[in-house]
Amino acid sequence: MYDQAQILRGLMERRSDVPLGPSAPRRSGARTIAVTSGKGGVGKSNIALNLAIALQQMHKSVCLLDANLGLGNIDLLCGLNGYWNLSHVISGARSLAEIMLDGPAGIHVIPGASGLLDLADSSPTDQREILAHLEELEQRHDYLILDTGTGIHQTVRQFVAAAETVLVVTTPEPTAIADAYATLKTLATGQELGQPHILVNQADSPEQAREIIARVQQTARTFLHVTVASAGFIPRDLAVPQAVVDRVPLLVQNVRSPAGRAIEQLARRVINLTPPPADRAPFFARFGLFRL
Repeated sequence: MYDQAQILRGLMERRSDVPLGPSAPRRSGARTIAVTSGKGGVGKSNIALNLAIALQQMHKSVCLLDANLGLGNIDLLCGLNGYWNLSHVISGARSLAEIMLDGPAGIHVIPGASGLLDLADSSPTDQREILAHLEELEQRHDYLILDTGTGIHQTVRQFVAAAETVLVVTTPEPTAIADAYATLKTLATGQELGQPHILVNQADSPEQAREIIARVQQTARTFLHVTVASAGFIPRDLAVPQAVVDRVPLLVQNVRSPAGRAIEQLARRVINLTPPPADRAPFFARFGLFRL
């Protein structure tokens, strides 16, 4: 019988070199947006998924990376079966092209970003190979959307620190607002942070959302010396939980719903953000797990 090391060597020997698709022109790399929150249950994954679809529907090429540290549910939200993930790419069992899923409205979905943690224990040769594939992934998309876990986890902080734009999602609940501020405080401590934006989900009115955003902005400016931009709000909408039950994204099932229109507006705001510097290193090279 083969021992575990022999099996692993066999998998490495059979590593597929299947390309991601037809060659595409080189570009400066995908713009990266990390969607995070201070607590679960605020609708972060729904926003990441539907933002990706909205950008794709605006003729942008989008890849959605499920970075929810083993608790990812993007595949469930859009009716996909994401058994293979990045950990299988790291082990050599699958290529990046083989784990990438064709998602709704033409987006691409990469399950299991927690597999990136295994790169820290990989050899420099393996790291270079994986990094080359990941950077090719960036070159083939306009936007890379990262659905992270809560912002206080160390690895989540690495994802967020490497992104150009950070969306911190909260709801009107006092505990969610407090956790969103705690997330901003954690992210702003001891590291370079991309432009943070606060987004209020499930808002009961525009006035309520504006008051919450202003409060977070003032507190962050006073105590953290951080400027937090407004990403607007998503209204409370019964079409959202129905889309979750049906496993059909909101922007596919009910694009003209109030929440759907608000997410489209968020996508337009994202497109209009100032582009990142052209000379900035690719996202995965900034991630900090590569010792090349």
